[in-house]
Amino acid sequence: MASKTTRPVLDTRALNRATLARQLLLTRAEMSAQDATEHLLGLQAQNVKPPYFQLHARLAGFGPAELAGLMESRQVVRMVTMRSTIHTHTVHDALTLRPLVQPARDREINYFRKGLVGVDLDRLAERAREFVEAEPRTMAEIREELLKEWPGADPQSLSVAARCRLPLVQVTPRGVWGKSGQVRLTTLSEWVGGGGKAAGRAEGGGLGGEASGIDDAVLRYLGAFGPASVKDMQTWAGLTRLREAFERLRPVLEVFQDENGVELFDLPDGPRPDAEQPAPPRFLPEFDNLLLSHADRSRVIPPELKGSSWTGNQAHCTLLLDGFLAGLWKLDGEKGGGKEGGKGGGTLTVELFSGVSKAGKAEIVAEGEVLLAEMGGGAGEVRFGSIRA
Repeated sequence: MASKTTRPVLDTRALNRATLARQLLLTRAEMSAQDATEHLLGLQAQNVKPPYFQLHARLAGFGPAELAGLMESRQVVRMVTMRSTIHTHTVHDALTLRPLVQPARDREINYFRKGLVGVDLDRLAERAREFVEAEPRTMAEIREELLKEWPGADPQSLSVAARCRLPLVQVTPRGVWGKSGQVRLTTLSEWVGGGGKAAGRAEGGGLGGEASGIDDAVLRYLGAFGPASVKDMQTWAGLTRLREAFERLRPVLEVFQDENGVELFDLPDGPRPDAEQPAPPRFLPEFDNLLLSHADRSRVIPPELKGSSWTGNQAHCTLLLDGFLAGLWKLDGEKGGGKEGGKGGGTLTVELFSGVSKAGKAEIVAEGEVLLAEMGGGAGEVRFGSIRA
């Protein structure tokens, strides 16, 4: 929505540098993996490895074993939250953000109503909860169990309803670096050991209707992705009608506008570095939230490159140069669990969208060698070429 009042203007480069600072991508932060995961409001985790690569791009001294240990000790979990996608969250955020997006999960069920005729959704949620809390189950097993009571229902619709009504987490070893495992699910409260009143809220939703919870999420979103518009946060969360929360908070927020006149909100003390501050090359994994969490993504993706990080519905790993999308990358032949694994390296292939100076290529190679050493298992080769068929 364009602002009717003249506000200080933040151009694209200013927005880029401010967002990179919040995202810990201007300089690697001296921060624990758990604190970073909380600061970023979770790590997009459609695939197993991206959360590890997200933290590697952002944290000094990060090794995969740190996040893997948090997974195995149940201090972070993998579950469906924002945009109906899987995220890695701290337990605190799993308990608070999952109820925040419950209205969107309820709307999602409505798309499957034709397959749920005659199904009591409260009964379905209770039966599914009892089933997965007895022991973690696959989605196929959940469908089969629910079909016993509703044999005439659509199997996929039953499983979608269970996933939407319940905060289901993927149990380990799924999501642990260097390990593999089938997706098995149980409830958040069962996996983290009760959780008291907060866990109870996560089971039934409800935080989405509490102003204090929404307001806190707005402030934290701005701390990780700001300055941002109302529509930006709605895109990140997969929710609508958040303007009321921004209006409640307007007196304590800074208000700007972008070059198109769109109103942008920010924390008064939010970092807004000089637009010319250097931004080093960064290798980001597929589905990194930096590229997914704004309605207007031109602060990171040049307009002429819109859609270039996807082939069909598959996202590519992306390379940032000077803070903006500038290429794709792929790691082949990796053989181990990062620097803790001590096994061979791999070949890092970089595809650039346009020409880069010799010095720029040297910076890319240096950053790529760090990636290979710390995440690929040892020394390897960085080469430039095409990664798309």
